Amino acid sequence: MDLSTRIAQRLAALDQQGLRRRLRQVEAACGPKVRVNERDVLAFCSNDYLGLASHPEIIAALQEGAQRYGAGSGASHLISGHSQAHALLEARLAQLYSPYFDSPRALYLSTGYMANLAVITSLARLEQETVFFSERLNHASIIDGLKLARATTCIYEHADVTHLGQLLSETPAAMRVVVTDSVFSMDGNLAPLRELAELCGQYDAILVVDDAHGFGVLGEHGLGVLEALSLQYANLIYMGTLGKAAGVSGAFVVAHEQLVEWIVQQARSYIYTTAAAPALAHALQTSLDLITGAQGRQRRAALAAHQATLKQYLHLQKWQAPASDTAIQPVIIGGNELASQVGSFLWNQGLWVPAIRPPTVPADTARLRITLSAAHTRNEVTRLARAVVQAEQEYAT
Repeated sequence: MDLSTRIAQRLAALDQQGLRRRLRQVEAACGPKVRVNERDVLAFCSNDYLGLASHPEIIAALQEGAQRYGAGSGASHLISGHSQAHALLEARLAQLYSPYFDSPRALYLSTGYMANLAVITSLARLEQETVFFSERLNHASIIDGLKLARATTCIYEHADVTHLGQLLSETPAAMRVVVTDSVFSMDGNLAPLRELAELCGQYDAILVVDDAHGFGVLGEHGLGVLEALSLQYANLIYMGTLGKAAGVSGAFVVAHEQLVEWIVQQARSYIYTTAAAPALAHALQTSLDLITGAQGRQRRAALAAHQATLKQYLHLQKWQAPASDTAIQPVIIGGNELASQVGSFLWNQGLWVPAIRPPTVPADTARLRITLSAAHTRNEVTRLARAVVQAEQEYAT
């Protein structure tokens, strides 16, 4: 059997299971109203939670950054690609998070995926005998980081502090590392971070928090779960992404300066890649201004109002809408094919809410992953809720 035939058979199997993914081409700037494949739709699938991706001030800052620093960095950070723009952004982030760390340092990376790889693989090289404890619903980048590090890993059940405590007590190691999402990307709920930090303290474990979906959205100034929970822990490593609520691109890690220096020395996903364009780092300064200022507070308030509106109108009888106090609002349907049919139903009504299926979520929990943005209007959220209710009436058995 030749290779093309083999691949065709595997793709056909994905089709039969309702698991094939397909690209759609967006023909406009990121926002609630976009043109996709030559039709106008209302999008409820972007992670642009504050509606900053097309903010005129950030666009102007990106243009200014390109004029000042050029289009690209030209090399990796440790060769010649570390721009003044990168350094200024890192200094700003370290200052913002200084209430939560002793001697903090920030590191800017090209993506959240690369940041998680950097943190996990670096920690795995710190001690020969290291055991990681990973939340069952952690993001794929954490899972892949653990695989790449060839690390001994224990999986604890979702949000189950008791199970984690049992595993920590049963696993002697020179170094223990607990890794968790803060806001779970397919469910929208929060990890029990206060309890996790207390437990890590009992076992002198490092706590790694991926706040990809909390940064910009949670906390009075948008600084994520650390601000929202007033969370401080000596052995904490914090990761936040800058391509979601921040509206631009990249990610950052904050930790004690010595931990960050170790990551710089050991993380292959940082050392061996061309640094992100300095213009992006320059634009992110304006994004941080907006997030931490009055506009950020107003947009977070609008986002909270949209969450309340969705709950007010989304009355489901058979499908499940798990409790979520974040911008991520799932509707669990169950079967892969049924979820795809519902996604198509909404698409035909001009609403873009993709169906999320395994392996992204567990088997038999295919769902709509509704994401809200401050840039939506109340009427748009109401329209979506009523359409999902209609879909349930037509498709639920």
